[in-house]
Amino acid sequence: MSRQLLAMALAPLLGLFILGIGNGFLATLITVRLDAAGESATVIGIVSSAYFIGLALGALVNDRLLLRIGHIRAYGSFASLVAVTVLLQGLFFDPWAWFGLRLIGGWATVGVYLVIESWLLTAGDQKVRGRLLALYMISLYGAGVLGQLLLGVTNAMGVTAPFMVIGLLASLSVLPMAMIPRVSPIMEHAEPLPPHRLIMLTPTGVMGSLGSGMVVAAAYTLLPLYLQRNGMSVSQVGQMMAVVIMGAMLLQYPIGRWSDRHDRQMVLIGISGFCVLISAAILWLPLSTPLLAGLLFLLGGGVFALYPVAVSHAADRAPAGALVRMSQGLLLINSIGATLSPLMISPVMTAIGDAGLFWAFGSLSLFLVMFFSWRRHVRPAPVPVAPFTPTTPMTAAGAELVVTEELMQGALEHEHLEDLSDAVWDVDAVEPVVGPPAEDESHITYYDDVEQMGVRK
Repeated sequence: MSRQLLAMALAPLLGLFILGIGNGFLATLITVRLDAAGESATVIGIVSSAYFIGLALGALVNDRLLLRIGHIRAYGSFASLVAVTVLLQGLFFDPWAWFGLRLIGGWATVGVYLVIESWLLTAGDQKVRGRLLALYMISLYGAGVLGQLLLGVTNAMGVTAPFMVIGLLASLSVLPMAMIPRVSPIMEHAEPLPPHRLIMLTPTGVMGSLGSGMVVAAAYTLLPLYLQRNGMSVSQVGQMMAVVIMGAMLLQYPIGRWSDRHDRQMVLIGISGFCVLISAAILWLPLSTPLLAGLLFLLGGGVFALYPVAVSHAADRAPAGALVRMSQGLLLINSIGATLSPLMISPVMTAIGDAGLFWAFGSLSLFLVMFFSWRRHVRPAPVPVAPFTPTTPMTAAGAELVVTEELMQGALEHEHLEDLSDAVWDVDAVEPVVGPPAEDESHITYYDDVEQMGVRK
């Protein structure tokens, strides 16, 4: 990576890291504080869902604001609003006021991510996006791990201290962006594929994105509740959540490499089935602290890998001209799943106890196993078209970062193999030929059951 490119990317990544340290343990802090105050799991789920509602709303409208006022001013505005909402939560306690503050905070947080991801998107061309995504992922997950480890330290400093630290970090994150040249990268308004067309294009990708949003949101917001109610201190809860995020960071890449060499539908089935087994183990095994930490490490690797593998599977089928809009649409589906998750799972925990979290995890994962198996029976999976890219985008700009040069080239090579005009009728694509190509035409094997289609290996 050139020095010029690194200089362009350094400021937004540093801002992301500083903000991410505080944001990394804010959800955990809010959950444990609400539980300590005697609120039910249902109330905690409702308050937690507000953040994801704000994320979803911001992802739909914040790009218009960014286009109007520019990147640096937008970042300062959004980060300041994050700081204000967090500091207000530290000043007084009221669950329903916290709901409103979390909603505004989610809207502002996704605005910060939009500035960072759109800046990275325009910092380099498709040839270097993979390296930019790697730096982005390291910053995001590294800050999350560090933030969770700081939860116990800040909590011991007093009731309001954690909120003050998060507010200070949000304000401090403005400095790297404020000191870069006054250049606003050019960006366009996002136009994701609507859900009904995504379902026509990639039912597996849609269900994988929805299910991933549900399990990841529950892990962030309701897993701390389970841990605290099972006798762990605030510091121990933070350490366990750091283990979950560490598993997400370290296992996503090897799982992705596995998906490059195998049928990605089978990989999705494997991930979901593995999550079923982990959930059952947590429910039924006598757990020591080290064993629970190991299981949560593996669970983090599984649930956080589900979304990027599902997106990679969807990209194996989509025409090159639809890759960006498809990725943006799947991100919106993922946000919907995250919004619904605390609202659906927290009443289960209220009804049957804290173990209801892992009953919900297991049941959802089992449903995904059955759905992915059915889809694989209905339509064999395409072969991977480009190397897996481990990533966790938060906005439409981040979804576009996933579309690397290798992915575009692979999609172009596959466009002629299937007529997808019903799903992507307004996308320029190579004229499709439904069915196998002629014997003298060079091609890439697209279906698993090639003999059934009359294609010779």
